[in-house]
Amino acid sequence: MAKQHFFFRLIPPRPTFAQDANESELALMKEHAAYCRQYFDAGSILAYGPVLDPEGAFGIAVLEMDDRAEAERFAQGDPSVKAGMNRYTISPMRVAGAQGSRA
Repeated sequence: MAKQHFFFRLIPPRPTFAQDANESELALMKEHAAYCRQYFDAGSILAYGPVLDPEGAFGIAVLEMDDRAEAERFAQGDPSVKAGMNRYTISPMRVAGAQGSRA
């Protein structure tokens, strides 16, 4: 079966989170970053990172997984979600094209 793509949005606990996260929140975000890096290195995340929207930053990832159930398992396993700090949404998507970073 072909892999499916999903848009994962990580929703922080407040719009000012990027500016005023406390030490315990920052520690959870380090765990979140390490968790995402494992999936990225395994090829299940095609791109990820923060979106620095002036109205409130949030995180995104483009997932390539077997099905929605696998995407949900990824989301629910995120340390920041498991701790109840962040929420998420997952939407199916179609990747029309992608390139690697040119940096």
